[in-house]
Parts: sequence; structure tokens; C-alpha cells
Amino acid sequence: MSIRGKHVLLGVCGSIAAYKSAHLIRLLVKAGAKVQVVMTPDATSFITPLTLSTLSGNPVLVDYFHPHSGEWNNHVHLALAADAVVVAPASANTLAKFAQGLCDNLLCAIYLSAKSPVFVAPAMDIDMWQHGSTRANINRLKSFGNHIIPPGDGALASGLSGEGRLAEPEEILAFLEAHFAAPRPLAGKQALVTAGPTQEAIDPVRYIGNHSSGKMGYAIAAQLVNLGADVTLVSGPTALPAPQGVAMVPVTSAAEMLDACIAHFTYADITVMSAAVADFTPKDVANQKIKKDSGHLLGLELVKTTDILATLGQQKREGQVLVGFALETDDGIASAQDKLRRKNLDFIVLNSTRDKGAGFAGDSNKITIIDKHHTFDEFSLKPKTEVAADICARLVALVNA
Repeated sequence: MSIRGKHVLLGVCGSIAAYKSAHLIRLLVKAGAKVQVVMTPDATSFITPLTLSTLSGNPVLVDYFHPHSGEWNNHVHLALAADAVVVAPASANTLAKFAQGLCDNLLCAIYLSAKSPVFVAPAMDIDMWQHGSTRANINRLKSFGNHIIPPGDGALASGLSGEGRLAEPEEILAFLEAHFAAPRPLAGKQALVTAGPTQEAIDPVRYIGNHSSGKMGYAIAAQLVNLGADVTLVSGPTALPAPQGVAMVPVTSAAEMLDACIAHFTYADITVMSAAVADFTPKDVANQKIKKDSGHLLGLELVKTTDILATLGQQKREGQVLVGFALETDDGIASAQDKLRRKNLDFIVLNSTRDKGAGFAGDSNKITIIDKHHTFDEFSLKPKTEVAADICARLVALVNA
């Protein structure tokens, strides 16, 4: 599969490198793509919409509304019509907006509505590119499943030399062509992923929870989409936006997660249970806030929640792949092996709170994969996006075995 016939929405941001977008459009059109250009207001100071409209063969969009007719540029329809959203050049300002979910222009609104793959080609001066905030924003975008087209190294507009140059248009085109030509080994497969914590209500304002951020599960869901799977993501409360291309099922409690998983598990070829589900929930939930001097909180009675992973393991049919996670503080291998056996898993992903840089909240993880044949694969500390790729590579091997 090539880029011919694909609908490419090209976002152009305020950068001196915007002049390269004209050449990129010519290359895309020559390769057979249909190009719709959306510019940020600042980008129009660097290259005219007329130039890009002439090259693309379509009106260039800048504002939510056409200034004279008042006609609305529907950002949702624009996003859904695109086979790929490509932002080149992507300024530091736009990267920050994307990473934080800000939405003050048409391009940002399209980005937040995109279901197709998003490709971001940064362009900025070396100090801006190397700044900690930019690096954090890039990592956050990667965690959403966005594709980063790395900047080049060379002469910059400031007169300095270093990393930060917009990738050449030929390189961007090659990146897109490689993406669309890449094999989709999980095409046609249904995947169910759980992520994040659950919250077990004590009263209308308090709950029992944990420190799970959901980052690992969201990264796995995004990688499964990249591999061609149709992904349903059942997520507890997190601060993360949904990865592009997944069907989101938001839940709060362990009971709600159980119901959602049972509803979707029947159709799933692959199930990855990475959520940190509460083991206990209050026996009784107060319908009003419990006063701190009442003594009721000190005598809080808990009951066990239903073990979702074990429930699915009992329902598992031949051909389904079921994966669990084990976060341990000690005797991790033995505990993980026991969980693997009892819950009828194909493999289990073990990580430990003792490994520096791994576990909840952070952007990295260190895992060991243990399969039902008691084979151990230990991996080094990596960004969670790369950990997700390792886990999904094992899934591909199982599904296609």
C-alpha cells in the first residue's frame, strides 16, 4: 500500500521552515495524495495561503469560520476525512499545545479530533529543541501514539548550527510512504486493553485508589492500532487523552471495569489487562460525606472485588490470547508465575517497584515477560512506548503462530 489516493491533511505552523511546505505539497501531489492544507494564523506570515492553495489544488483553511460568508470549517469532519494528519513544520508552540490539549486554533481542534495517524515534524532552533519542556512534550506526544519525524542537523535560521532543522520534504514523504507500506500483522484482529486505576467510592467525595497513570496501557493500545488491530480501551480515570484510533470505554470502579471487560472479551482475539484494579472496595458507600470526627472512616469495612483477570481466564476460549501484568515489591518471579498459572494467561508482564525508573506514573518501565512455558525474557529500562512495542511483538508472534 502506498500514499497514492490517500487524503493527507497538512498542518503548517509559524516557522521560517514553512517555505519547505510548498515543496512537500508538490511531492505529495505528485505521489498521488490528495492534500488539504490547514495553516495556523502565524504561519500565514511566513508563506501565503494562496501559494499553498495553488499547489494543493484546494482552498487553504486558517480560521474556524470563513470571514465573509461565516461558513464553518468543521474540524471533526476534516479530521475524520484524513488518512493521515501531517504537521510540517511543527513549531515549539504548537507541540506544546498538542501535548497539553489546548485548542485555540483550527489546526489544534483537528489534532484533538483526529482518528487517523498523526505525524509531527518539528522545526525550531537548537536551544528550543533541546529544552526540557520540548523534550517532555515530544515524549508526551509519543505516548499518545503520534509519530515524530526527527529534525535534521545543520545550519539554522538563528545562525547557529545543530539539531532542529525541519526534515527535508523528501524525507517526510519517505516516512509517510514507509508507514503506509508497513505490514499490519494484526489487521482484522480485535484487541481489548485495560489501563489506569480504579476508584472505589467511600462517600461522594472520597475513594480508595492507587497511583497508576495509565501510560503503559495507553502505549500498548496505540501500538496495537499501529499494527492494524481494532482496539477497545477500557480505562479508569486518567489525565491522558485517548490514543488515535481506539474505541474508548471510560469506567471508574472495579465493578464497572468488570462489566465492560465481560461485554467486550467475547469478541476479542487479544486481551491485555494492564489496569491496576483495586483488590478491595468499601462494603457500604455513604450517600453523604462522612464527617471526619464521626469515627466511621476509622472502622471502614472492605470486601474483595471480583478478580477480573481470573474471570476472563475462566471464560477464555481456544485461540484467544490473554495477557496480565504483575507489579510486585518482593519475590516477583514466583508471584508472577503463580498468577500466570492460576489465571490461565498466555504470558505475564512483571515489573517491580524496586526497579528505579519503573512502575507507576513515570514514562519508563523495566519488565520481564514470562510465558506459560516458563520462558523468561528480561528487558532493560526503556520508555513505555518501546516497552509497548516489545509486548506487542510477543503478541504478534503468538497470534500468528
